[in-house]
Amino acid sequence: MAKKPKGSEKTTNAQGGAEKEPGRLKQMGMVAKIVRQQSPRTIPLAIAVGLVILAVFVGIGIWTGSWILWPLTGLPLAILVGFIMFTRAAQRVQYQMLDGRMGAGMVILQNMRGNWAVEPGVTANKQMDVVHRVVGRPGVVLVGEGDPGRLRQLIAGEKKRVARVAHDTPIYDVKVGNGEEQVPVSKLQKTLVKLPRNLDKAGTAELNYRLKALPSQTQMPKGPMPKGAKLPKGMRGQTGA
Repeated sequence: MAKKPKGSEKTTNAQGGAEKEPGRLKQMGMVAKIVRQQSPRTIPLAIAVGLVILAVFVGIGIWTGSWILWPLTGLPLAILVGFIMFTRAAQRVQYQMLDGRMGAGMVILQNMRGNWAVEPGVTANKQMDVVHRVVGRPGVVLVGEGDPGRLRQLIAGEKKRVARVAHDTPIYDVKVGNGEEQVPVSKLQKTLVKLPRNLDKAGTAELNYRLKALPSQTQMPKGPMPKGAKLPKGMRGQTGA
């Protein structure tokens, strides 16, 4: 996952004191509230499944005479199954909320687990089509967000730039969206994970180091910015303001 700047986990309140990020339980409560709003049946269903599993183990305990062993064995299993159902539902809700929004692909990429180095907004155009660069065990993956036709040219240009230092390393490209030859947000992470592993950890680190040495390609598009448009994270701070 992308690293946060040191000290970013705390903010300063009006009295000058340090405010910590919401605790784990508070975060879970916030997620549960969103899931309940978007999918009202999910939480009751997860609880019901957990109770059914626990009831089965209690029944086995009564039948075998092991009143303590079987219920104690079934309780953590019931909690685990209910929690897995809840987390999967939360993930589905997240994808639904991100689907169709500009920058959704970047959000997914920056929250991927594993040995992935994400460089958001390595190139973009006036229409705010943007390409992100991901380095991992498969090699280099260029992930585009925006109009597929305009992205074709952006990705081709970035491929040529990357190839100067990537040499024989495979360079893949993915366009995020729901159209033909596009990958939905919900399947983006799975698509990248399924790519063949062409590099080991040392090779991945070396490739990422070489790519970091490339001069920045992203520049502010000429002309007025579309109303309400926001710059990709990698482009902020380059406006010359």
